[in-house]
Amino acid sequence: MQNSDQALPVKDRRPDALGDLKIIPDEIICSILEHLTPRDVGRLACVSSVMYIFCNEEPLWMSLCLKKASGVLQYKGSWKKTALHLEDPPIEYDESCTRLLHFDGFYSPFLYRRYYRCHTVLDGFSFDSQLVKRKKIVTREEFDRECAEEPILLSGLADTWPARNTWTIDQLLTRYGDTAFRISQRSVRSISMKFKDYVAYMNVQHDEDPLYIFDYKFGENAQGLLEDYRVPDLFQEDLFNVLDGDMRPSYRWVIIGPQRSGASWHVDPALTSAWNTLLCGRKRWALYPPGRVPLGVTVHVNEDDGDVNIETPSSLEWWLDFYPLLADDDKPIECTQLPGETIVVPSGWWHCVLNLETTIAVTQNFVNSKNFEFVCLDFAPGYRHKGVCRAGLLALEEESLEGGGKNTSAGDHDMSYPDLTRKEKRVRVNRCGEIQNHEEDTNGASKNYNSSKQDFSYDINFLAKFLDEDRDHYNFPWSSGNCTGKREMREWLYKLWVGKPEMRELIWKGACLALNAGKWLELLEEICNFHKLPTLTAEEKLPVGNGSNPVYLMADCVVKIFVEGGFESSIYGLGTELEFYSLLAKVNSPLKNYIPDVLASGILYVENGSYTIVPWDGKGVLDVIGKCNLTLLNCKQEEFPFGIWSKKQFEYRSAWMSVSKLSTSDGCNRIWPYIITKRCKGKMFAQLRDALSGEDVLNLASFLGEQLRNLHLLPCPPFNESSLSDKLKTEPPFNNGFVEDVVDTSSVPAEWEIFIRTLARKKKNLVNRLTAWGHPIPKALIDKVDEYIPDDFVKLLDIYQDENGLNKVCKPCSWIHSDIMDDNVYMEPCCASSRSNGNAADTGPMVNGSTNGYDEFGEAKSWHCSHIIDFSNLSIGDPIYDVIPIHLDIFRGDSSLFKQFLESYKLPLVRRMQQHGSGGGKFSRLSYHVLLHFA
Repeated sequence: MQNSDQALPVKDRRPDALGDLKIIPDEIICSILEHLTPRDVGRLACVSSVMYIFCNEEPLWMSLCLKKASGVLQYKGSWKKTALHLEDPPIEYDESCTRLLHFDGFYSPFLYRRYYRCHTVLDGFSFDSQLVKRKKIVTREEFDRECAEEPILLSGLADTWPARNTWTIDQLLTRYGDTAFRISQRSVRSISMKFKDYVAYMNVQHDEDPLYIFDYKFGENAQGLLEDYRVPDLFQEDLFNVLDGDMRPSYRWVIIGPQRSGASWHVDPALTSAWNTLLCGRKRWALYPPGRVPLGVTVHVNEDDGDVNIETPSSLEWWLDFYPLLADDDKPIECTQLPGETIVVPSGWWHCVLNLETTIAVTQNFVNSKNFEFVCLDFAPGYRHKGVCRAGLLALEEESLEGGGKNTSAGDHDMSYPDLTRKEKRVRVNRCGEIQNHEEDTNGASKNYNSSKQDFSYDINFLAKFLDEDRDHYNFPWSSGNCTGKREMREWLYKLWVGKPEMRELIWKGACLALNAGKWLELLEEICNFHKLPTLTAEEKLPVGNGSNPVYLMADCVVKIFVEGGFESSIYGLGTELEFYSLLAKVNSPLKNYIPDVLASGILYVENGSYTIVPWDGKGVLDVIGKCNLTLLNCKQEEFPFGIWSKKQFEYRSAWMSVSKLSTSDGCNRIWPYIITKRCKGKMFAQLRDALSGEDVLNLASFLGEQLRNLHLLPCPPFNESSLSDKLKTEPPFNNGFVEDVVDTSSVPAEWEIFIRTLARKKKNLVNRLTAWGHPIPKALIDKVDEYIPDDFVKLLDIYQDENGLNKVCKPCSWIHSDIMDDNVYMEPCCASSRSNGNAADTGPMVNGSTNGYDEFGEAKSWHCSHIIDFSNLSIGDPIYDVIPIHLDIFRGDSSLFKQFLESYKLPLVRRMQQHGSGGGKFSRLSYHVLLHFA
């Protein structure tokens, strides 16, 4: 009999409770559970005692809750209760979830460490050696000379701010208790909490990485906060200031969080610099210089678009688990920031922040003359330079170092992914105990923080060596991680160029980095010299516009160089546009009076090291085109061999290609089609929207209705049925190895066959394409898109047989612009008193005696629509597609403007013969066709 004083051994219940899953580490099991639904986790908790423990952990329910939550969130005392509240379960189930069971015989170091982090306190955590420089207020000259390239703590900048006294939890609760603030992102959805609910959450939570108010729109929801502080004089220079409203990237945040909250390791977006002023509490900072990846951090760089993602432990986990492993020489520079102090983080510096107690702060990112070139470099297409900027030479393969980094980037661990559209390289710094050479693998540094790879330098000329010369700003995907869009970036550079002439030398350097401005200017000058155009002025040297091709505005003309999609795509784009202009003149369409006149067009190419230009009107196949390895169709004898039907067949062939593959597949990257058109007078509608009267906008709707009718009534070019049939029968399978599904088009008229086959091809890659597009398409809709798209696109056509037994389609097929938006409509001023009561297009402009929007008698001018521009996206298809951008972008959904448009259009948008149509179902509904356009 066993002595009663001896404790019986506790049996490890893990093997029996998990069965075959016992071989999986606890960390992996917890990660898998986060991908389940709350209901499935609840069911799994009933399987065994150990699974019950896993499924009742608060960090798991926090993750499940934040994945489902959207809008305004209210914390219910625990994350499990909060998640179940979102599920709306039966009341008795909600109550029973609070009665937790306890089991012995199970010990998990992973769960224990996480539990410890959730309940640790940080009152005595400030033990750094204060390596960050501390200074009182400095002059701008002193700051630029001594402090701009290293982090620094400044005191005194906020002494006169009202926020020094009013930004406390109690006072903010009184002023903004019912105001909703955005929460640090943990899901694809936007989450916010009323401030009173957030304070209640802070007071009861025990989270390892608590929710954190990180609101970039606080100035809109709580405008009084903007009056409580001012940007210090040291940071008044912010070159993003030239952008207004939504065009400007997010740049200022109010930050509020309890102890244990914070920002994990990161480099600020677009390599901007930042200042952060603390008003309440204490923050612990750790910083590494550019190119030195912190221990435990993984940098992922996407090869296609250069998007950079950083995989990092939470700030608390890093300080508890990784910081103690560092040798003294490998530790970051660090400091504890106190109330009233402002820390400055220069461009490219890694930093991590941990709140030691409840903190309130305000921060702003900025671009000035010191970091402008770095920001422009980060906007440049490609990925090698982005990896090097953040991870130093560890981002490169060893064999690429000798040649100045010419080879493609790779991390210490080269990863291959099955997703062909998103190839990634990563740079990972592991735990000290998992590597043989800690100094090299951690990108270790001496006390002066130089990279262990001697040649790395955070110098713009050095970093620019890693730009990929083959990657073109107009052709390659834009990184979803960039803080602004591709078009907004060009608008920013152009506004700086025009508005800050004293900085043009610097702006030009940045433009050459971001969009290769020097290359495009060289091409433009060749075109201008050939056609004897006036000498370029300084303001005309940067491309403008929101399109996908370099466009230059000159005194009396506009030069557009076709580059989108590579040479083959460009030649079809120009060929179609020239065919369209020729047709307008041939049929004497009224539309020709409201589009810019074509002054010249041609092909620019490099031959024997020098530029050559050949004029081209779209007719025939030039020798320089014939020498290219293009998939020429059986249409060389046609008047416009690269016209609209050839373009449609090219779109079919390239429907499954990625943008990067499409732009480089033809091997003719030294040939550029171009067109010169007469410059429109007046202003774009986008510039005038808020200044126009209601009558002006109604006249605009009438104008657009009339001109869209003229466009849609144009005759379609003759269709070569034999060339289409031969081409479709010989097309190869997809490049990913999958054979294309057979599309039954036996009943489809030949001219519609190309549309059906193209749609079928696009369907193959639709989810990836929409995912790459990103915001503003919600993930929930992307996940359901396959259910929405028809399995057979022939159903969309309403095919019937005429009296001769021939198959016909109950849909119009006409020329469509497909991109009439507020920046493609020009308007000219006219005197208000002389406005025509009829169509605004009939009113002549008032030129003489007008100044600054008023005539010589002081009478305000009116505006009438004069031109529609940018026909580079011309296509043939359903006229309803032209209405979508007009109604959404120009009319902003205004039904009265749409009604005015339809009255002027005078044609039915859906010209079906219902007696022959399918007679119902969603495939025949107009709304279905409209939504399908966006897919």
